[in-house]
Amino acid sequence: MGTWHQRLGVFDLETTGIDVESARIVTAHVGLLDEDGTVLRRRDWLVDPGVEIPAEATAVHGITTERARELGMDPARAVAAIVAQLRSLFERGIPVVAYNAPYDFTLLDREARRHGVAPLVSPGPIVDPLVIDKAVDKYRRGKRTLTMTATHYGVDLIAAHDAGADAIAAGRVAQALARIHAEALALEAAELHRRQVDWCREQAADFQEYMRRERDPQFTTSGAWPIR
Repeated sequence: MGTWHQRLGVFDLETTGIDVESARIVTAHVGLLDEDGTVLRRRDWLVDPGVEIPAEATAVHGITTERARELGMDPARAVAAIVAQLRSLFERGIPVVAYNAPYDFTLLDREARRHGVAPLVSPGPIVDPLVIDKAVDKYRRGKRTLTMTATHYGVDLIAAHDAGADAIAAGRVAQALARIHAEALALEAAELHRRQVDWCREQAADFQEYMRRERDPQFTTSGAWPIR
Protein backbone atom coordinates (compact mmCIF):
# COMPACT_ATOMS: atom_id res chain seq x y z
CA MET A 1 0.00 0.00 0.00
CA GLY A 2 1.27 3.47 -0.85
CA THR A 3 2.10 5.77 2.03
CA TRP A 4 0.96 9.02 0.42
CA HIS A 5 -2.04 9.36 2.74
CA GLN A 6 -0.16 9.02 6.04
CA ARG A 7 0.79 12.69 6.33
CA LEU A 8 -1.00 15.23 4.18
CA GLY A 9 -0.88 18.94 3.64
CA VAL A 10 -4.28 20.49 2.99
CA PHE A 11 -5.06 23.68 1.07
CA ASP A 12 -8.17 25.68 0.23
CA LEU A 13 -9.10 29.18 -0.89
CA GLU A 14 -12.28 31.21 -0.62
CA THR A 15 -12.37 34.00 -3.16
CA THR A 16 -14.22 36.82 -4.87
CA GLY A 17 -15.47 34.70 -7.77
CA ILE A 18 -15.13 31.65 -9.98
CA ASP A 19 -12.94 33.04 -12.80
CA VAL A 20 -9.36 32.11 -11.89
CA GLU A 21 -7.99 34.88 -14.09
CA SER A 22 -9.75 37.70 -12.24
CA ALA A 23 -10.85 36.37 -8.83
CA ARG A 24 -8.92 37.37 -5.71
CA ILE A 25 -8.20 35.50 -2.49
CA VAL A 26 -10.36 36.39 0.52
CA THR A 27 -9.51 33.56 2.93
CA ALA A 28 -7.00 30.72 2.78
CA HIS A 29 -5.94 27.70 4.79
CA VAL A 30 -2.81 25.55 4.68
CA GLY A 31 -2.62 22.75 7.23
CA LEU A 32 -1.06 19.40 8.01
CA LEU A 33 -2.89 16.18 8.95
CA ASP A 34 -1.52 12.98 10.44
CA GLU A 35 -2.55 9.52 9.25
CA ASP A 36 -5.71 9.62 11.40
CA GLY A 37 -6.81 12.98 9.98
CA THR A 38 -5.85 14.86 13.15
CA VAL A 39 -4.76 18.45 12.54
CA LEU A 40 -1.08 18.80 13.44
CA ARG A 41 -0.62 22.36 12.25
CA ARG A 42 -2.68 25.03 10.53
CA ARG A 43 -2.34 28.53 9.13
CA ASP A 44 -5.34 30.65 8.24
CA TRP A 45 -5.46 33.98 6.41
CA LEU A 46 -8.09 36.67 6.02
CA VAL A 47 -7.07 38.84 3.08
CA ASP A 48 -8.07 42.29 1.88
CA PRO A 49 -8.39 41.44 -1.82
CA GLY A 50 -8.12 45.07 -2.87
CA VAL A 51 -11.41 44.90 -4.76
CA GLU A 52 -15.07 44.77 -3.80
CA ILE A 53 -16.24 41.32 -2.73
CA PRO A 54 -19.43 40.61 -4.72
CA ALA A 55 -22.56 39.88 -2.73
CA GLU A 56 -22.74 36.45 -4.40
CA ALA A 57 -19.32 35.56 -3.03
CA THR A 58 -20.15 36.89 0.44
CA ALA A 59 -23.27 34.72 0.41
CA VAL A 60 -21.01 31.68 -0.04
CA HIS A 61 -18.19 32.34 2.45
CA GLY A 62 -19.63 35.06 4.68
CA ILE A 63 -16.82 37.63 4.29
CA THR A 64 -17.87 41.17 3.42
CA THR A 65 -15.76 43.84 1.76
CA GLU A 66 -15.91 45.88 4.97
CA ARG A 67 -14.64 43.05 7.15
CA ALA A 68 -11.85 42.18 4.73
CA ARG A 69 -10.73 45.83 4.55
CA GLU A 70 -10.78 46.22 8.32
CA LEU A 71 -9.15 42.94 9.36
CA GLY A 72 -7.56 41.45 6.26
CA MET A 73 -3.87 41.21 5.42
CA ASP A 74 -2.27 43.06 2.55
CA PRO A 75 -2.79 40.75 -0.44
CA ALA A 76 0.84 40.68 -1.55
CA ARG A 77 2.01 39.69 1.94
CA ALA A 78 -0.74 37.09 2.25
CA VAL A 79 -0.04 35.52 -1.14
CA ALA A 80 3.68 35.36 -0.38
CA ALA A 81 2.95 33.63 2.94
CA ILE A 82 0.54 31.11 1.38
CA VAL A 83 3.01 30.26 -1.38
CA ALA A 84 5.81 29.90 1.18
CA GLN A 85 3.78 27.49 3.31
CA LEU A 86 2.92 25.31 0.31
CA ARG A 87 6.47 25.41 -1.02
CA SER A 88 7.73 24.23 2.37
CA LEU A 89 5.40 21.23 2.30
CA PHE A 90 6.40 20.27 -1.24
CA GLU A 91 10.11 20.64 -0.46
CA ARG A 92 9.64 18.18 2.40
CA GLY A 93 7.92 15.72 0.05
CA ILE A 94 4.54 16.07 1.76
CA PRO A 95 1.57 15.71 -0.64
CA VAL A 96 -0.92 18.56 -0.55
CA VAL A 97 -4.66 17.89 -0.88
CA ALA A 98 -6.86 20.36 -2.74
CA TYR A 99 -10.39 19.50 -3.83
CA ASN A 100 -10.68 20.54 -7.49
CA ALA A 101 -7.00 21.46 -7.42
CA PRO A 102 -6.90 23.36 -10.74
CA TYR A 103 -9.12 26.07 -9.27
CA ASP A 104 -7.08 26.75 -6.13
CA PHE A 105 -3.62 26.27 -7.61
CA THR A 106 -4.37 28.23 -10.81
CA LEU A 107 -5.91 31.10 -8.89
CA LEU A 108 -2.95 31.18 -6.50
CA ASP A 109 -0.60 31.19 -9.49
CA ARG A 110 -2.38 34.22 -10.97
CA GLU A 111 -2.43 36.03 -7.63
CA ALA A 112 1.30 35.42 -7.18
CA ARG A 113 2.05 36.86 -10.61
CA ARG A 114 -0.31 39.79 -9.96
CA HIS A 115 1.53 40.73 -6.78
CA GLY A 116 5.10 40.06 -7.90
CA VAL A 117 5.49 36.87 -5.85
CA ALA A 118 7.51 33.99 -7.29
CA PRO A 119 4.82 31.40 -8.12
CA LEU A 120 4.99 27.70 -7.45
CA VAL A 121 6.57 25.97 -10.44
CA SER A 122 5.22 22.51 -11.27
CA PRO A 123 3.88 22.06 -7.73
CA GLY A 124 3.55 18.54 -6.44
CA PRO A 125 2.80 15.99 -5.33
CA ILE A 126 -0.82 17.11 -5.21
CA VAL A 127 -3.80 14.96 -4.24
CA ASP A 128 -7.18 15.95 -5.70
CA PRO A 129 -10.00 13.86 -4.19
CA LEU A 130 -12.42 15.05 -6.89
CA VAL A 131 -10.30 13.61 -9.70
CA ILE A 132 -9.47 10.46 -7.75
CA ASP A 133 -13.09 9.80 -6.75
CA LYS A 134 -14.23 10.11 -10.37
CA ALA A 135 -11.50 7.68 -11.41
CA VAL A 136 -12.10 4.96 -8.82
CA ASP A 137 -15.92 5.24 -8.69
CA LYS A 138 -16.68 6.46 -12.19
CA TYR A 139 -20.33 5.49 -12.45
CA ARG A 140 -21.65 6.65 -9.04
CA ARG A 141 -24.69 8.84 -9.52
CA GLY A 142 -25.11 12.25 -7.97
CA LYS A 143 -23.10 15.41 -7.61
CA ARG A 144 -19.42 15.38 -6.66
CA THR A 145 -19.31 18.56 -4.60
CA LEU A 146 -17.06 18.41 -1.55
CA THR A 147 -20.13 18.34 0.70
CA MET A 148 -21.70 15.42 -1.18
CA THR A 149 -18.45 13.50 -1.49
CA ALA A 150 -17.60 14.00 2.18
CA THR A 151 -21.02 12.63 3.11
CA HIS A 152 -20.52 9.63 0.83
CA TYR A 153 -17.22 8.77 2.52
CA GLY A 154 -18.45 9.42 6.06
CA VAL A 155 -16.40 12.59 6.61
CA ASP A 156 -17.88 15.41 8.70
CA LEU A 157 -17.99 18.84 7.05
CA ILE A 158 -19.59 21.19 9.56
CA ALA A 159 -18.90 24.61 8.04
CA ALA A 160 -18.81 24.24 4.26
CA HIS A 161 -17.11 27.12 2.42
CA ASP A 162 -14.91 27.95 5.37
CA ALA A 163 -11.41 27.51 3.94
CA GLY A 164 -10.15 25.59 6.98
CA ALA A 165 -13.18 23.32 7.24
CA ASP A 166 -13.11 22.55 3.51
CA ALA A 167 -9.37 21.89 3.41
CA ILE A 168 -9.43 19.54 6.41
CA ALA A 169 -12.50 17.68 5.13
CA ALA A 170 -10.87 17.26 1.71
CA GLY A 171 -7.78 15.78 3.38
CA ARG A 172 -9.91 13.32 5.31
CA VAL A 173 -11.83 12.39 2.15
CA ALA A 174 -8.47 11.64 0.49
CA GLN A 175 -7.57 9.37 3.39
CA ALA A 176 -10.96 7.64 3.18
CA LEU A 177 -10.38 7.05 -0.52
CA ALA A 178 -6.99 5.51 0.28
CA ARG A 179 -8.60 3.10 2.75
CA ILE A 180 -11.66 2.14 0.71
CA HIS A 181 -9.89 1.88 -2.65
CA ALA A 182 -6.64 0.55 -1.24
CA GLU A 183 -5.76 -1.65 -4.21
CA ALA A 184 -6.35 0.98 -6.89
CA LEU A 185 -4.53 3.66 -4.89
CA ALA A 186 -1.58 1.61 -3.68
CA LEU A 187 0.79 4.14 -5.23
CA GLU A 188 3.54 6.42 -4.09
CA ALA A 189 2.73 10.13 -4.09
CA ALA A 190 4.64 11.00 -7.25
CA GLU A 191 2.95 8.23 -9.23
CA LEU A 192 -0.48 9.21 -7.91
CA HIS A 193 0.22 12.76 -9.06
CA ARG A 194 1.08 11.52 -12.55
CA ARG A 195 -2.03 9.34 -12.68
CA GLN A 196 -4.22 12.33 -11.82
CA VAL A 197 -2.80 14.28 -14.76
CA ASP A 198 -4.05 11.50 -17.05
CA TRP A 199 -7.33 10.96 -15.20
CA CYS A 200 -8.25 14.64 -15.30
CA ARG A 201 -7.51 14.86 -19.02
CA GLU A 202 -9.68 11.79 -19.68
CA GLN A 203 -12.51 13.08 -17.48
CA ALA A 204 -12.50 16.44 -19.23
CA ALA A 205 -12.57 14.77 -22.65
CA ASP A 206 -15.54 12.63 -21.62
CA PHE A 207 -17.39 15.66 -20.25
CA GLN A 208 -16.67 17.70 -23.37
CA GLU A 209 -17.96 14.89 -25.57
CA TYR A 210 -21.14 14.65 -23.49
CA MET A 211 -21.76 18.41 -23.57
CA ARG A 212 -21.20 18.61 -27.31
CA ARG A 213 -23.57 15.73 -27.89
CA GLU A 214 -26.32 16.82 -25.52
CA ARG A 215 -26.19 20.61 -25.21
CA ASP A 216 -23.65 22.66 -27.14
CA PRO A 217 -21.73 21.40 -30.20
CA GLN A 218 -19.07 24.08 -29.60
CA PHE A 219 -18.48 23.37 -25.89
CA THR A 220 -14.85 23.15 -24.77
CA THR A 221 -13.22 22.51 -21.41
CA SER A 222 -9.67 22.14 -20.18
CA GLY A 223 -8.28 18.90 -18.82
CA ALA A 224 -5.02 20.45 -17.61
CA TRP A 225 -4.11 19.53 -14.03
CA PRO A 226 -3.15 20.81 -11.49
CA ILE A 227 -2.60 24.28 -13.02
CA ARG A 228 -4.38 25.67 -16.06
